[in-house]
Amino acid sequence: MRQNNTPKPQKVLQVVSQKASQQKELNIPQEAFDWYDEYAHGDIDRRTFLTRLASLSVAGLTVSAIGGALIPDYAKAEQVSFNDPAIKATYEVFSSPKGHGEGGGYLVQPTSLLESGVAPCVLVVHENRGLNPYIKDVARRLAMQGYVAFAPDALFPLGGYPGNDDDGRAMQKSLDKDKIEQDMVAAALWLKDHEKTTGKLGVVGFCFGGYIANFLAASIPDKLDAAVPFYGTPAKQPLVDQVKGPLLIHFAENDKRVNATWESYKAILEEKDAEYEAFTYAKAQHGFHNDSTSRYSPKDAELAWRRTVDFFDSHLK
Repeated sequence: MRQNNTPKPQKVLQVVSQKASQQKELNIPQEAFDWYDEYAHGDIDRRTFLTRLASLSVAGLTVSAIGGALIPDYAKAEQVSFNDPAIKATYEVFSSPKGHGEGGGYLVQPTSLLESGVAPCVLVVHENRGLNPYIKDVARRLAMQGYVAFAPDALFPLGGYPGNDDDGRAMQKSLDKDKIEQDMVAAALWLKDHEKTTGKLGVVGFCFGGYIANFLAASIPDKLDAAVPFYGTPAKQPLVDQVKGPLLIHFAENDKRVNATWESYKAILEEKDAEYEAFTYAKAQHGFHNDSTSRYSPKDAELAWRRTVDFFDSHLK
């Protein structure tokens, strides 16, 4: 069990999108990242966010340039095509009697499994705005690594991700959080029992999904074999006291909201002798793995992803 703040060289798995490279060149002030974090988590509305951006006095940068760089552009971030012959993606429905009754999501399998064979599985959990294209792409990336990946959509009871993050955020906020959590438990257990899986189950989640990864590590510790929360808060008391490992935890240095929860969570992990490893990525922003916005940090995202795949390979295969 250790916390490590010093990145180690690793093989690069991700590609740097042209958009991300252009965004980095904008040299966006930290205040703008902080305000976007508030906006993305529903603490301020879009008008307030844009008004605050207008208050910045930065040579050569306009509100539209900064806002356009921060707000996701999913079309330019795809790394694995949904038509890639090495994978097959389908939409599936599962029963969730303790949640909303029924849930749905995006299942991606290596095509090598279609006729015969099984593989370990990973649940991929989205942020606080539904199953957007970035999370689908993460599921496809895992299938390319030999896993059966399933990305449930918390918005399934409302018809699914609406095609834009603002509406998706509002829709997810309108749902009962306890029922969403139970939908995620049901999705994990459905995936674990899928005919094409070995029963070895991992979870990776981002922001809200990072919280769900920690939540599952505490709520179904005996069913889960590996958890990877990206910048996610821990489960609430008293549930968090049931947490077990192994966990691989990724933090961004410039993420005060999430990082403020770490010391108390770390103390619980130590007390429970839970197996974990935590990494903090220097100068990285909350959401640094998401390659559709300027919060994306290619070097950190590539390293965190390599560590994630290695972690799953170690505990699931």
